[in-house]
Amino acid sequence: MAGRTYSEVSPILIDKEQPGFVGTPKVQDIVRRAMSYLHAGFPVHFSGPAATGKTTIAMYIAGQIGRPVMLIHGDEEFGTSDLIGGQYGYRRKKVVDKFIHTVVKSEESVSPEWVDNRVTVACKNGYTLLYDEFTRSKAEANNVLLPILEEKILDLPAARGEDGYLQVSPEFCAIFTSNPEEYAGVHKAQDALLDRMISIRLGHYDRDTEIAIAATKGGISATTAGRIVDLVRGIRTAGIGTIPTVRASVMLAKLVGMDGMEVTGSDPVFRQACLDVLTGRGEEGAEADVEKVLRRL
Repeated sequence: MAGRTYSEVSPILIDKEQPGFVGTPKVQDIVRRAMSYLHAGFPVHFSGPAATGKTTIAMYIAGQIGRPVMLIHGDEEFGTSDLIGGQYGYRRKKVVDKFIHTVVKSEESVSPEWVDNRVTVACKNGYTLLYDEFTRSKAEANNVLLPILEEKILDLPAARGEDGYLQVSPEFCAIFTSNPEEYAGVHKAQDALLDRMISIRLGHYDRDTEIAIAATKGGISATTAGRIVDLVRGIRTAGIGTIPTVRASVMLAKLVGMDGMEVTGSDPVFRQACLDVLTGRGEEGAEADVEKVLRRL
């Protein structure tokens, strides 16, 4: 038998203990709600803009569940086979007939071989499915998830060579994340799929959570992180040019922690770092807007 030309997929293991995870009361409330929905048998969907913690929280929850995790990142090029599997390899079979010692007859055949992909493996083994940014995949590719999430059955092609369906393991659970439809490369999710999930909408964090995240990720004091966060939030709430996320606070916090710059508009190094981090998307007038907020530090 020839070897497969397509590697079997394997789950990842996520530790329950995640020292870098910032669990403020606001975040722990989100985790508590999501865990209760999953324990009740419902898929959970975290939706919201970039840098609102969707993937971080999803990964943390997957670790708390304690089962192996099958991770999928949504992709424009995905088809159904990229989720459930397909005929990726070949099976070679050779039969040698030596019934008559003076005659040697051989017969050889080559046929496609089915290889299960991530969703099938997760359903069969009761793994946690974490489908990150699932709306970057086209809706028709994700249709296979409908009976999985509702009837707990996975319909399989006849080419798999087994039963036409797979009963989903009772230990299987699913966590999804998605960005808003207006983001580049994001498709509209079908209503039937969203109807099978409980969606938790995430937005920008409260001030205390943003400070805790910036301080933890940047290795700086809460006081210094607070000044950075207030700068970023001041630009965000003013509705001017760029709309920075907590990721901007983390970037500045790491730079401050590494270079020892002062968090003040009079420090030319910090001032330039702010301009580079906060005006990177090039919105007209953004630099002047950042300068106004820096002068108030």
